[in-house]
Order: sequence, then structure tokens, then C-alpha cells
Amino acid sequence: MGALDNKVVCLACFSLFVILFSSPNFAACSPASAGEANALFKWKHSLQNQNTSSLASWEFHPNNDSISACRWLGISCNHHGIIKGLNLSNFGINGTLYNFPFSSLSNLKYIDLSINQLFGTIPPEIGSLSKLIYLDLSINSFFGSIPSEIGHLSNLETLHLVENELTGSIPHEIGNLTSLKDLSLYDNNLEGHIPASLGHLKNLSFLYLYENNIHGSIPHQLGDLTNLLELDIDTNNLTGPIPSNLGKLKKLTMLFLHENHLSGSIPLEIGKLKSLEYLSFYSNNLTGSIPTTFGGLTSLTLLHLYGNQLSGPIPQELGKLKSLTDLELSQNNLIGQIPTSFGPIPKSLKNCSTLVRARFDGNKLTGSISEGCVPVELGSLTQISYLDLSKNSLSGSIPRFWPNFQNLFHLNLSRNKFSQEIPFQIGNLFHLNKLDLSHNLLAREIPSDITKLQSLELLNLSHNNLFGVIPKGFEKIPLSFVDISYNNLQGPIPNSKAFIEAPMEALQGNKGLCGNATGLQPCPSSMNSKSRTKHKALVILIPLGGVILFSGALMGYVIMLEWRKRKANVEEGDKGNKDVFSISLFDGKGMYNDILKATENFNAAYCIGNGGFGIVYKANLPSLASYTTTVAVKKLHSLSDQAEFASHKSFLNEIRALTEIRHRNIVKLFGFCSHARHSFLIYEYLERGSLAKLLGKDETARELDWPKRVNIVKGVAHALSYMHHDCSPSIVHRDLSSNNILIDEEYEARISDFGNAKLLKLNSSNWSAIAGTYGYVAPELAYMTKVTAKVDVYGFGVLALEVLQGKHPGDFISTLTTLAIESIELKDILDTRLSPPSAEVNEAVMCIAKLAIGCLQINPESRPSMQVISQIFSTRKMPLNNL
Repeated sequence: MGALDNKVVCLACFSLFVILFSSPNFAACSPASAGEANALFKWKHSLQNQNTSSLASWEFHPNNDSISACRWLGISCNHHGIIKGLNLSNFGINGTLYNFPFSSLSNLKYIDLSINQLFGTIPPEIGSLSKLIYLDLSINSFFGSIPSEIGHLSNLETLHLVENELTGSIPHEIGNLTSLKDLSLYDNNLEGHIPASLGHLKNLSFLYLYENNIHGSIPHQLGDLTNLLELDIDTNNLTGPIPSNLGKLKKLTMLFLHENHLSGSIPLEIGKLKSLEYLSFYSNNLTGSIPTTFGGLTSLTLLHLYGNQLSGPIPQELGKLKSLTDLELSQNNLIGQIPTSFGPIPKSLKNCSTLVRARFDGNKLTGSISEGCVPVELGSLTQISYLDLSKNSLSGSIPRFWPNFQNLFHLNLSRNKFSQEIPFQIGNLFHLNKLDLSHNLLAREIPSDITKLQSLELLNLSHNNLFGVIPKGFEKIPLSFVDISYNNLQGPIPNSKAFIEAPMEALQGNKGLCGNATGLQPCPSSMNSKSRTKHKALVILIPLGGVILFSGALMGYVIMLEWRKRKANVEEGDKGNKDVFSISLFDGKGMYNDILKATENFNAAYCIGNGGFGIVYKANLPSLASYTTTVAVKKLHSLSDQAEFASHKSFLNEIRALTEIRHRNIVKLFGFCSHARHSFLIYEYLERGSLAKLLGKDETARELDWPKRVNIVKGVAHALSYMHHDCSPSIVHRDLSSNNILIDEEYEARISDFGNAKLLKLNSSNWSAIAGTYGYVAPELAYMTKVTAKVDVYGFGVLALEVLQGKHPGDFISTLTTLAIESIELKDILDTRLSPPSAEVNEAVMCIAKLAIGCLQINPESRPSMQVISQIFSTRKMPLNNL
């Protein structure tokens, strides 16, 4: 779903930056009144964690009339010394607002209390802050209803109450806030109807009400919000038709109404929204045809209409949508003869050269795919990455257009009537992750070319008429799921985890399969003789970045036994080509010899880097042309006998971590070799080298412009979120630094060097020795050694500031704990070797700065998780995805 999967908006990163980076320093301002300071001081002492380090500067002495709250962290004042702003976002505050001094702070214009641990109800006294322009209470635990008194804030321009536990209905009094530009109430438990009074908010640009329990119809008055840019009320219980009045919203760029119970036909007037970029109506009860007027939505990049009851043909007018990247029309009742072009895609869609994702599954589309016309009609769709034509009635042969689709990672042609063979050209889809051709009429043998798909994790060829032997090459690809049931296959199954551990249902219904798997007979000894090794070398194949083939403990035990035995038996002059322990995509013994030859026995001339545990060499290996021609080889340092175990422990850590995980922003591990003379890891080679190297030279630093730097920080955030929250057990890197971030040719970031990685297992204390690079190590490791993911969050904060400043932030980090954040100006954050960021990128840069500061909180519990940060970077409102 891309952008639709991530619903966290960087609320603290929009208008609030007026406070953070645009407001002047108030060093010369007169003291705020003692009454204001005393009132805030009392509220601090009502908090459950009043001694939080974030509020350490909030000190008040009743006998000192000259006390200045303007110097307190999180406070900003006007030139008269009167408090005008509170920015306490991500301060780790735990408490309520019941003792908050609303009446004493009548001049407040800005309040940001987001990303804290506040609870209780929102007091009605908040309505007394008549000068308030910005109010953000998001990402807390407030419950109860929104007080109607909030309608008294006539100057309010931004209201964010998202991700709380608010109930009740939306107060109709919000319609009185005629200055409001941004209203965000999503991800609560709000009920009732959408107030028609919202139609009075003529200045409103953003309206987010999604992920609540709102019911009733969409009020037609929303069509009067002519300045609206984004409207999102998805994932509620809305019923009735889509108002045709929404066609008046000429400035609208995003319209999300999906996952409701809307009915009726799609209004033709929606086709008048010429500025629309994102349109999503999926999972409703919409009927009728897709309007031909949609051909006028020439700015559209995303169109999701799946999961409705739409009927009729796919309009040829959709071919005019030349900016379209994501088209999903599946699970409807669409019908019609397939044109003499690719599948159910009308011939006119050949103009949609930007199309990345297309789904048409679950309709009633018919006809055959004319292979002769495919290169003409579909050849320009080279950017497509997701294609689903399943659950239709398509017939004929599967076309051979696949070499044009190098970005395709998901291909589902299941439950159709395709016949003849599987085209060998599918083997050219090197990024393919999922291939489903099940429930068709495919015959002949499985082409061995499919085993070139080194990224393939899911393969379903079940319920066809395939025969012959399964290609042995499947042992070399990272399959985690396979289903070959109900074919006519025979012979031994490949010796890989996916086949050996496949359930009986995934292998049954064939002629004569054999092998070491549930429900199969053992293969005759003659079949196994070829697999018996005649060498001392132990070569075990694993998936590239796939799943672990055996536990780390067993791996360590075997390696240590082999290591000690070989060290005792091998002379210094022995080349040792016979004694190689390896785990690799390639032939371990051959690869070991090839690398020694390519590096001239690790000659210093091939050295490209030096780390804490090893030296990195560049090796050109023409023999691996089907995978790559150049690799990076990390050779472990030769250590003393006492240090050997620690060295190999690091070695195993890196292997274990990288064989568990697979992510575009994590360096790829091709394999490793362990030998009495040399032990080394084989990685993908990244031409641009480390981030530290690029930032360290003025010429390369200038090439890292602001969009590239934003993308680098974003990539690292996504990778860390994957490691912390999507891996089991979680993986903490523990040594995040610019030296360990590698950059590829397209300036995409890759996290590398997992020698200090820690696998966090459930029900484990996770105590460990201090690890990491000076300047990036979290402060809590000075007094405790329990590893948590917040260690990486701190390192990410340092790294993010380093990317913005172009150098390690150094002492600037310590000033963040004592210097009021409001006094920091944007120029203090940015690399002076670059011109200031453009308006398009400025918001993203500022958001990174604020997130980085949040990550550097002394209290680890006050730091956001990498999952939250990753979601912020993926939100629709952040201008990051198009940089």
C-alpha cells in the first residue's frame, strides 16, 4: 500500500518550526512575570516525573522577583518577557493538564505537548487561551471528549489531537474556528457524525479525520472548503454516497475515503479535480462504472478502487494518466474483452510510462494475452514493480516481455487459464521477491532460469501440469516458502530449507518426488551419490540475506572446532586450499581461491578500508558475473590466541545478523569463509564508499545535496526500524556511525559492519559489554550495559545531525541539554558548503533536525522509537518521497 500503510504525520515538524528555527534569540528580553514562572513551576511539580532532565532548567525561587522563565528549556517569550510559546514536544512528560496554568498564560500563541505521556481529559479551561495560534497535543494518552470550549480559540490556525484515546463526537463548535488551516484528529475513538459546521472553515487546507469510529454520511458542506489541499476520512464507518459537491475542491491534491461503507456510484464531478495526485476509494460498497472523466486527472499518481462492486470495462481514458505510478482495480466486477495488448490493461495504458504498481485481480476479465503485441503496448511500463492479474479468466501463454521489467518484485498471475510453458525470460527479473503462477494450465518443465532469481522468497507453482525434475539451482536462492503441489513432478527435491521444511500439503499430488521432507520417501542412494562431498571443505549454501539455516550456537561450535584443529595442523607456508569452512552463494573452496588470487593474497594495494575487526579489500571476480563482478572482502585481523574467540564471536555476530535480515538499506552479504590462515566476509561492493568519506571532502560533500542527504537519513531510519521491529529477535547494531554507512551509485544508504550487533531475545536480560564508536555511544552506557534499541536511536540522532552539518556535531550535542531549543537557528544546523535548501526540501530538513534532537535525549525512554521515526518519514505529508 506504500503511503497508505503509514499513518503517522510529523505533526511537530510543520508550523512549529516557526518557533524552533525562525524565532529570534531573547537573551536581552526582560524577565517574565514571577506569576507565570510560579504557575508553570507548580504544574511541573504536579507531574509524575517532575524531575525529568528535560525540565531541569525549570527552577523557581519565590524570593527572587527577577526570575526569568524565558531561559527555561522549551519556553519562548516576546520582547516584553511575556511567555508566548511552549515547545515541550518529546520531553518525556508524564502527568495531566489538570493543574496547567491556563489562566496565568493568557498570552500563549503556541503550545506543543506532543509525543509525551500525558493522560486524563483535556480541560475546558483551554478555551481561555484566546490568542492561541498553534495547539498540538498529539501522541499522548488523553481520553474523554474534545471540550466544546475549544471553539472559543478564534485565532487558532493549527489543531492537532491525533493518536490519543479521545471519544465522543467532534464538537460542532470547531466550525467557529474560521482561521483554522490544519485540523488533524485522526487515530482516536471519535464517534458521531462529521459536523456540517466544518464547511464554515474556508481557510482549511488539511482535514484528517481517519482511523476513528465516525458514522453517518459525508456532509455535502465539505465541498465548500475551496482551499482544501488534502482530505482524508478513511477507515471509519461512513455510509451513503460520495457527495458530488467534492468536485468543487479544485485545489485538492489528496482524497482518501477508503475503508468505509460508502455506496452508490462514483460522481462524475470527481474527474474535475485537476490537481488531484492521490485518489483512494478502496474497500467500500461502490457500484456502477469507473467514470470516463477520470481521464482528466492528469496529475494522478495513485488510484485505488479495489474491493468495491464496480462493473463495466476499464475506461480507455485511463491511458491519459501519464503520471500514474500505482493503479489497483482488483476485487470488483469489471468485465470486457481483453484488447490485443497486455492483459486487462487497455492499449492506451502504454502511455503510462511511470506505472509502478498495477492490480486487476479478482475481476471477470477475459480474453487472451497476445504476445506479439505485448512489447509494443507494455514495453514503456518499465518502472512497474507490482503486477497482480490473479483471479480472472485470462488464457493463452504467459508473454515473454519480462526483460523490460527490471524493477518488478511482485508478480501474481494465479487462478487464470494460462497454458503452455513458464517462459524462461522470467529468470531475468532479478529483483523478483514473489512469484505466484498457481492454479493455471501450465505444462512442461520448470525452466532452470528461474533459479537465477536471487531475491526470490515466495514461489507458488501449484495446481498446474508441470513435469520433470525440479532444478537443483533452487538450493542457491533464498526461498522461505514454496508450493509445488498437484503437478507431475518427480525426482529429488532441492536440498534447501524451503523444500525440506515445506508442509506435506505443499509437496503432495506429484508423481514421484523424494527427499528428506515430511510425506516423501527417501531418494534411492544413486540419486544422493552426487551430493556426497569428496573434499575436506565444508560448503553450506544459504539464501542471500534470507533466513538462518542453523542456529548461531551450532555454527559457532563447528567453526571453533574447525578453527582450532586447522590452526594446529597448518604450517605458515601452507596455502591451505583444502581446509575451508564456508557459507556462501557460491562454491566455497573455489571462491576462497579466487579471492586470494584477485587480491594477490590480500595485498595492501587492494585495501579500501580498515575497521575495528578487519581490513576491507576490493576484489574483481569475473567468475561471478551472473551475480556481480566486484565484491568487498572484509578480512578479520589476525589476533593473539587470547583474542581469537572474541574475534570469531564478532565474526559470527556479523554473519548471524546479516543472514537473518533482508532490506534495501542494509548491505548484502554474499557469504563467508573461515580458514586457519584467513577468515573473511564477502559483501556487495558499493562504489561511493562510506558516508564519512563523502562528507570529509569538500568536493564530494557538495555532490551530496539536500535531497540526497534527506534520502540517506530516511534510508537509515527505515533499515533500523526493520531491524528493531520487524526482525525476531530484534537486532541492535550498536555501532552506528558515518563510517558504517555505505553509499551506492544512486546515493542510497546501506548500513554495514555488524561486528557489534546484538540480537535481543525475549526473556533475556541482554547485558553486554560497551561497544560502539566514540561520539556516537549513548550516554546511558556509561553507567549501565543493558542493551536496548534506544542505543541505536541515539546513534541515529548523532548521524542525522552529522548529515545536516556535514561533520560530526561534537560539542553541539552537549549544548542541546542546556541551550533552549527555541534559540537554535537553522543556520546553526546546516552544512555551510551547500546553498540553503529549497522551499520544497526545507520542511524535510527541518523535520530531520527536530527528530535528531529528540533522539539525543539523555533519558533513553524519552527518545522516539525507530518505528515512529520511520513512519514519520513515510507519511504522505512529508515531501520526501518525490525528492
